[in-house]
Amino acid sequence: MKRVFRVQAVWDAEAEVFYSRSDIEGLHIEAADLEEFETIMMDVAPELIFSNHWTAPEIAEHSFKDLIPAILWQHPDMGRATA
Repeated sequence: MKRVFRVQAVWDAEAEVFYSRSDIEGLHIEAADLEEFETIMMDVAPELIFSNHWTAPEIAEHSFKDLIPAILWQHPDMGRATA
């Protein structure tokens, strides 16, 4: 059972939004600022991990501690984001 997932915010200068790159199946975020991005990520990512990455039998056979995923949240390089 995979316990570590990655989310990266990437700045799209043309669209003027941050969008997500992630190994969490189904996670697609677009947000005007990093605060909004992080709020959406924290609301949606854990549920998507449970729904799309683990089966009911996997969830049933593991302890609660083993089910808590780690989400590595990588902020963008703001030097490039504002250039």
